[in-house]
Amino acid sequence: MFVFNNQFCEKYIDAIQLINFGFAFHLFKENVGGPCFMAGPSMLPTLDNSGEMVIESILPHRLFPNHLGRGELITLISPVNRSRIICKRVIGLPGDVVCVDPTGLKAPSTEHVIVPKGHIWVAGDNAAWSTDSRDYGPVSMALVRGRIAARIYPFNRFTVFSRDATYIEQ
Repeated sequence: MFVFNNQFCEKYIDAIQLINFGFAFHLFKENVGGPCFMAGPSMLPTLDNSGEMVIESILPHRLFPNHLGRGELITLISPVNRSRIICKRVIGLPGDVVCVDPTGLKAPSTEHVIVPKGHIWVAGDNAAWSTDSRDYGPVSMALVRGRIAARIYPFNRFTVFSRDATYIEQ
């Protein structure tokens, strides 16, 4: 006859609870949102090169995928390297006419495109160090993962990001 050791059972149950918590956290983070570390020069000065902790909001985008706004910070699967999640700013929505490269670094500043249906135009805030729609063109909305809701670390730079964009009338 096999007799269970209570101490062994308690450790086994603790381990199962820890594993369950890990699975629950992963499911929540991948489907609802959560903390995310962002680093790199492409979003300077909005996000620091050395890295910052932000809150990524995924569920609202999954529920309302067509409610992206110009000027909004989003996370998306890189069109160049599908194993990377990148952060960019929405510049153009389907049907918008956008300047391919206002800086003139990668294309003449007089070149314009119409963003096709089901696509968006994205750019990094630091044009000199960003690989974005100027390089790979319009991005499928299917690659959008979520929105950046807030910067939470470093604490002294806490920011809630909004959808505000500046429009220039012609």
